[in-house]
Amino acid sequence: MASYISNYVHFVWSTKDRRSLIREHWQDRLYSFLGGILRNKKSRLICAGGLPDHVHILASMPATVSLSAVANTLKANSSRWVHEHINDADDFSWQEGYGAFSVSKSAEARVVEYIRGQKEHHRKRDFKEEFVALLKKHKIDYDEKYLWG
Repeated sequence: MASYISNYVHFVWSTKDRRSLIREHWQDRLYSFLGGILRNKKSRLICAGGLPDHVHILASMPATVSLSAVANTLKANSSRWVHEHINDADDFSWQEGYGAFSVSKSAEARVVEYIRGQKEHHRKRDFKEEFVALLKKHKIDYDEKYLWG
């Protein structure tokens, strides 16, 4: 029998020190570039969004690529792209680490809606509160002293 895989991952990470570095006038170009990175990794961007201090990516990934390789490539290549193509982003960098959360196909629409609704969502809570809530929702153990470096 052939192998059949459904592997949806919700990636989340912030800018270094959660600084508001992602500017509205170039964020869509950043998301498009992230989609290109995913295509090169045989993955597919389903949705990208966020705010000036963080990014959310929902991706469909094959079983043949490791989650950490995709996350690290997304962060490294997009950071390099920002420095090479964006004039007002000299101090841009991502935080160390990332969150990656499994998503079932049946939850895809809810996660897409969540990512698209970031501006509204963050009127009620900041990135730190959101990230801790995601960790708790997915029952991921964490030590707060290592979250914010």
